[in-house]
Amino acid sequence: MRSALAILAVACLCAALASCASGRERQAFRDYRELEAVTYGAPSRHPPRPPLPLLTAESTLQDYLRYAALNNPGLEAAFNRWKAAIERIPQARSLPDPRFAYGWFIEAVETRVGPQRNRFGWYQTFPWIHRLMLQGGMAAEAAAAERKRFDAQKLRLFYRVKDAYYEYYYVARAIAVTGENAKLLKDFEEIARRKYRVGTAAHPDVIRAQVELGKIEDRLRSLEDLRGPVVARLNAALNRPVGMPLPEPSTVPEEKIEAGDDQLIAWMREGNPELAAMDFDIEKERKGVSLAKEWFIPDVTLGLDWIQTDRAPMVTSDNGKDPIIANVSVNLPVWYDKYKAAEREAQARFIAAQRARLDMENRLAYDLKMALYNYRDAERKIDLYGRTLMQKGEESLRATETAYRAGNIDFLNLIDAQRILIEFQLSYERALADRAQRFAELEMLVGREAPGGEIPADEGGGGGMD
Repeated sequence: MRSALAILAVACLCAALASCASGRERQAFRDYRELEAVTYGAPSRHPPRPPLPLLTAESTLQDYLRYAALNNPGLEAAFNRWKAAIERIPQARSLPDPRFAYGWFIEAVETRVGPQRNRFGWYQTFPWIHRLMLQGGMAAEAAAAERKRFDAQKLRLFYRVKDAYYEYYYVARAIAVTGENAKLLKDFEEIARRKYRVGTAAHPDVIRAQVELGKIEDRLRSLEDLRGPVVARLNAALNRPVGMPLPEPSTVPEEKIEAGDDQLIAWMREGNPELAAMDFDIEKERKGVSLAKEWFIPDVTLGLDWIQTDRAPMVTSDNGKDPIIANVSVNLPVWYDKYKAAEREAQARFIAAQRARLDMENRLAYDLKMALYNYRDAERKIDLYGRTLMQKGEESLRATETAYRAGNIDFLNLIDAQRILIEFQLSYERALADRAQRFAELEMLVGREAPGGEIPADEGGGGGMD
C-alpha cells in the first residue's frame, strides 16, 4: 500500500512540475495585463477605460492615432484573441481531470469480514511528461503569434487613420484651391464683360468664361460632395458615427527616406509583425511534429478503490475492515495507422506554415517596392510642381492676363493659362498627400510606427528614414 501511494505521489509531482508556468508564460501574462490596464482598463479600474482625446482644430495626427488605439473595435478584438491564446497555455499543459467512481452493490457481497455495500474509486491519468511540455509550448507559440498579429493590426489601423487623414487634407486643399480659381475666373468673366461693353472684345469671350466657370464650379461641387465619404472613412477607423464632423487637417508632415531598398527590405524581414507571427506559427508546428511522434507512448492511470464493508454477524479477525485497492492501468496505442497519419498531418502543417511564410515575405517585399516607387514618384512631383511648374504657371497667368487686358491675345489663351495653373496646384497638393500616405504604408510594412512621420535610424540597423 505504501509503495502504491509513493508511486502516485511521484507521478503527481512530475505532472505538477510539467504544469508549472514558465518564465516566458508569466511574462506574456504581465505584458497583456499591463496593456489591458493602460489601454482598455483593468476590470477593477474606474473608469474602465482611459478618456478619449478631444478632436478639435488644434488636434494633431497623434491625437487621432491615440483615439483610434483606444476606441477601434477591430484592434480590441485582436487584443482579446491574444488574451484568449494566452489563457489556453495553462489548459494545454495541465493534467486531465481526475475521475471519481462510485459503485453500489445491488446485492451485498457476503465475505468473511462482512457484507460489501459500496465501492468508491479515484483515478488520475498521467500523460507522458514531455507531451505535456510540448502541448504547453505549442500554446505558448500560438499566443506569441497572436501578440504579433495584434501588433500588425495596430500598424494597419494606424495606416488606415493616416491614409484617411491625408486624403482628407487633399480634399480640403483641393476645395480651397478650386474655390480660389473659381473666384479668379469670375474676375476674368467680369473683364471680358467690360471689354465686350466697350467693344474691345467679342461676345464669345464672355461665353467661354461662363462655360469654364460652370466646369470649375461643377468640379468644386464634386469635391465638396467627396468631403462626406472621406470624413466617414476617417470616422470609421476611429469608431465614430460616420456623419460626425471632423476639423480639416491644415498640413501634412514632410518625411524623408534615406535608407536604400535593400536596407528597408531587411528591416521588413526583421520587424514586420505579420512575418514574426508566422515565425511563431512555424515553431508551433515544429513542436506539433514532435508531439505527434509521442502519441505512441501510453498514458499511465493510477487509482485507489475503497470498498465499504459492514461488520459480519460472527466475530472474526478484521471483522468489518474496508479493503483499499491501489491500481495502475495503461492505454494501449495499438492503432498504428492512426498515429502515423497524425505524424504526416503534423509534418504537412509544418511545411505549409513554412511555405505560407515565404509567400507572405514575397508579397510584402513587392508591396514595399511599389510603395517606395509611389513615394519617390510623389517626391519628384512635389519638387517639379512646387519648385518649378506652379511658379511658371502663375507667371504665365499674370503675363497672359496683362496681354489680354492690353488686347494683344484672345480670351482663349487666358482660359488655357488659368486651367493649366489649377492643374499644377491640384497636382502639387495630390503629391503632398500621396507622399505622406506612402510613407505611412512603408511604416506599416517595415513594422515601425513612427509618430510625427519619422522612422528612427537607430532601430534595426544602419541608415534610416528621417
